[in-house]
Parts: sequence; structure tokens; C-alpha cells
Amino acid sequence: MSLNLSLLEICYLIASVTFVIGLKFMGNPKTARRGNLIGAFGMTVAIIGTVVLHDQKVPPIIYGLIVLAIFIGTIIGWLTAKKVAMTKMPELVSLFNGMGGACAALISLIEYPHMQHETGSMVAVLAGLVIGSVSFSGSMIAFLKLNGTLNKALRIPAYNIINTLIMAGLFIWVVLMIIMPGFDSALNLYLLLFFALMYGVLFVIPIGGADMPVVISLLNSFTGLAAAFGGFLYGNKAMLTGGILVGSAGTLLTLVMCKAMNRPLSNVIFGAFGGSGADTGSGAEGAGGSVKDISTTDLAVLMNYSKKVIIVPGYGLAVAQAQHVIHEIELLLESRGVDVKYAIHPVAGRMPGHMNVLLAESSVDYDKLLEMEEINPEFSSTDVVLVVGANDVVNPAAKTDPSSPIYGMPILEVNQAAHIIVNKRSMNAGYAGIDNPLFYDPKTSMLFGDAKTVLTALANELKAL
Repeated sequence: MSLNLSLLEICYLIASVTFVIGLKFMGNPKTARRGNLIGAFGMTVAIIGTVVLHDQKVPPIIYGLIVLAIFIGTIIGWLTAKKVAMTKMPELVSLFNGMGGACAALISLIEYPHMQHETGSMVAVLAGLVIGSVSFSGSMIAFLKLNGTLNKALRIPAYNIINTLIMAGLFIWVVLMIIMPGFDSALNLYLLLFFALMYGVLFVIPIGGADMPVVISLLNSFTGLAAAFGGFLYGNKAMLTGGILVGSAGTLLTLVMCKAMNRPLSNVIFGAFGGSGADTGSGAEGAGGSVKDISTTDLAVLMNYSKKVIIVPGYGLAVAQAQHVIHEIELLLESRGVDVKYAIHPVAGRMPGHMNVLLAESSVDYDKLLEMEEINPEFSSTDVVLVVGANDVVNPAAKTDPSSPIYGMPILEVNQAAHIIVNKRSMNAGYAGIDNPLFYDPKTSMLFGDAKTVLTALANELKAL
């Protein structure tokens, strides 16, 4: 082995170690930023090592194109990530994840002509092509759903049967391309690509908005798996390690969220419910009965003389960009001796950890962000629960109504508190598209209006007391 290749292996080893360390650091909100930087450093070492230390003769123009591509990609990625609003972060994650799947598929298309006579390499190439294509097209549909372009789940007749047949067909097609002489033509390769892309679309398009966090996580694991096949193909240990880590982490996160929803993954994929609900107007009457309003003045007095307040953030908080105001209210209450905590449901928002990231942006203390299992026992001793833009994760029908689509899903048991205040723009259904009997509970008062506007008024009322 030449000196260059030896140094390159060391670069890949460094990158692999930093990926593992970075992922470990990301397990804690306080060290997540450091973990991200460590992982990025490892990826930089791997990229520079690959470009500089490879053992092949390459025309100078290729180096220029590589540098240009890295420069353009870096600028686009940097500016996009810097400018994206926190409410748009789920869409960005889906978009970036889709680009990873597309890269894996393109690698397979490029390398296929060189690997047609090697069975092991053919398996890696075709598996990377199929999984990467599914991840790409599925992520693009998830992106369109999250940004509202496809704002409803499309229930295709017999889609379970159609999807299953296409999935089985893809598997058989791959096997035939590997074992059957003459079946490994370019035409069959591109037909495989087409049907893999079609399967990605059909896989995601029927799934309702309430299940989108699970889908994003699952597609992320697909991208990691596709990257791992690319690493196997090239003998690239950094690519292989990174792909395995992404794939396994995404799979574990998917299973954790399914457990949090008390639903098997098969039910999410084949039995998804609901579409995208949106609060668009105001109202004081719903299907479940009458509701009562509360003013910001009355709420300020109620919270000011409470001993314990729990805030439940939801996607509505993100949409209104009200995370800074809610933190201001927290500080005002704490200055009056009120104990304030945040209740975080595993699938609140539009992607895993969405609420944690949102509140961290406004400098909320990590120790105040309590997961569902930790916070549920505390609701019964809480004076006021303020639910901001959350709906399905506090819906008691999940525990009391066997006919409800979300029956069995663990929820934040806010109905155990003495006073429940729900901030919504209207009485419209949440993302799962179902009514919430919590709004008609005698202990519940509705605070209608845009979260940022209403909470700003609440903060001003607290200051005036």
C-alpha cells in the first residue's frame, strides 16, 4: 500500500471516530452543537483526504470541477441553513435528506457499468440505487406535504396492495439483474430507477400529516443505508461508518416515536390517518359542545398567583415564531416565585425534537424541558397549564375514545391540571384532522388568536401587575 493510501485510511479512521463521538454528543441538548461541529470536522477531513490522497491520475480540470462543486454546495447549504425559519426546519431536513438519497442513487448509476461482473458490487450498486431513489422521491413528497403544497393525505384505492406489489417487483427485478445473463442492460437499470422513484412517491403520499415526524425519521434511515452501500462499494470506511450510524439512528428514532404513539410502524405506513389541519379563523362553538374564552388580563392574574405553571408548546408556537415571547413570560413568572416547566411530547411539531430546538433557540434552560414520562405525574399538582398551538398531543380521546384514530397514543395529560388554557387561532381540528374534547372540558378556557400577538399581550399584562 502506498503512503498516500495509508494516510487516506488514517483520514477515514479519524472521520469514523469523530462521527461516533459527534453522535454521542448529540444525545444531550447541552453538547449537541459541539457534537455537530465534531462530526463536521471529521467529514471535512474525509473529503480533503479523498481529493488529495487518492492513488489515481486525474486531469487537472477534474480538481477544478470538484473544488467548484464543493464551493457552490457550501454556499447554497450555508445560506439556506442560516436563513431558514425555525418553522421551516422540517422542510429543510426533508430536502437535505432527499439530496443524500439522490447522491446515493447517482453514484449507483455512474458505477453500474463498471460493476456488472462482480456480484457483491452489483448488490451494493442496485441496493443503493433503489433505496436512494425511494429516499429521494419520498423526501420530496414529505417536503411538499410539510410546506403545504400537498396539504392532504391522498388515499389511493388499494394503495397497500399496489405498494406491496411494486416493492416485491423491485426486489425481484434486482435479483434478476444480478443472476440472469442479459437482464443487466441499461434499459432495465433505468426502469428500476423509475419504479423505485414511483415507489417512494406512493409510499409517502397517502401518509397523513400527523405521522410525518415518523416518516421523516424513516426516510432518514433509508438515506443512511443507501450511503452505507456506497461505502461498501468504494471500500470507503468513513462513508460506510457514517451511513451505518445514520441508518441505525434513524431506525431507532423511528421505533421510539412509534412507541411514543403506541402504534406499530406498519400501522403508520399502512394505516395512516388525517391530513393537515390549519387554524384559519376564530370560533367559540365546536362539535363537542360550547367553549369559554379567557382574556389576557384574567390569564395574567391567574398565572401571577399560581405556584406552578406548565407550558405545552406545539407547532402553532413555531408558526407564530413566539418562542422568545414564551421565554419572556417564563422569566416574568419565575421572578414572582412561580415554578415554570415545559412539557415536550415526542411527536410535537413536524419533526423529531422540533420543540426542543425551537425553545433552545430562545435560550430556554434545557433542564426545564421535560419529556412526557417525566412531566405527566406533575400535571395533577399544577395550577395552570398553558397549551400553545398543540392539539393532538393533548387530546384525551387518545385515552377515552376507542373509536378515535389516535386511541392508544400516549398523550400529555394536561386535563389533570386545575386550570387549562389553550391558545389557538380557531376551533379547527389539529394536524390529525380530529376534534379535541379537551376544549370543552369545564376546566379549559380558550385564548383565541395568533400565539405571538396573544402572548405579547399576556407578557405586557404580567409586567403591569
